[in-house]
Amino acid sequence: MRFAPVFLAVAIAAVPVSGQNGAAPFVVQESGEGFATLDEALQANRGQDFTVLIAPGVYRECAVQQAGRITFKARQAGTAIFEGACEDKAALVLRGNGSVVDGLVFRGIRVPDGNGAGIRIEIGDLTVRNAMFLDSQEGILGGTEDASRVTVDRSTFSGLGQCHETEDCAHSIYLANSGSVTITNSRFERGRGGHYVKLRVPQVTITDNSFDDSAGSRTNYMIDLPEGATGEIARNTFVQGTQKENWSGLIVVAAEQRKYSSAGLKIDDNDARLAPNQEKSPAFVANVSGEQLAVGANRLGTGIRAYEVRRP
Repeated sequence: MRFAPVFLAVAIAAVPVSGQNGAAPFVVQESGEGFATLDEALQANRGQDFTVLIAPGVYRECAVQQAGRITFKARQAGTAIFEGACEDKAALVLRGNGSVVDGLVFRGIRVPDGNGAGIRIEIGDLTVRNAMFLDSQEGILGGTEDASRVTVDRSTFSGLGQCHETEDCAHSIYLANSGSVTITNSRFERGRGGHYVKLRVPQVTITDNSFDDSAGSRTNYMIDLPEGATGEIARNTFVQGTQKENWSGLIVVAAEQRKYSSAGLKIDDNDARLAPNQEKSPAFVANVSGEQLAVGANRLGTGIRAYEVRRP
């Protein structure tokens, strides 16, 4: 697997607190017009499809997308860092026709209801690539009845989640829609509660990712599909740590309800291990769907049980 976390982590330490050299930090690529804040750039171009280029800096601000298709792109991946939250929700609240987030960093985002996220998607499709979500309550959060498509690639989720700050848990990624979610070539690590990936969607693709829970605390499942799903979970690596709130399964299917069919969900060619001193014996796949999954050859370390059927 190849993904970008090492490059991004090195870049973060060197950025200034605002845009460089006094130039406008937010520039609309199509027009060349610069803006002092991201919100000003969005308001001035509302309803249009455009790319906003973001200069290196630490931005204690946020923005709400109301329309159009917008690409939020760092001029240099890993150097545009957002620490604010709009509407007590997220640094980026997305309710346009579609969005792309490329190379941004979201850090230290917390709100009173416990769901402070880097990105909150409410309407439209979303593509996230080369991004980092660090030490916040949530990474990406969103729920809609639409057949949205969400794609996450080459991104890092570190120090996220909580079940102890508020009554409801937060997770590294928590998405619901009637379309699909694809997560590839990304890293999940150092969770602080909840699940690493929780998806209420009918179709999933989760491939070529790393889930490292060895430094996690109060965490639950690596992948939770609480209403079932079809698709593929393949070529991922998993390390389950010792400080679990719920250690009983790594991948759990339809634990809450059987809203979506799980028949034929492919779980194959993954590698899963227990961290040193982890003495529990979790199931790699726990199936509550009542349907037959396509669980293939997965490489499992000592102490991990391959498969378990659970009653709802």
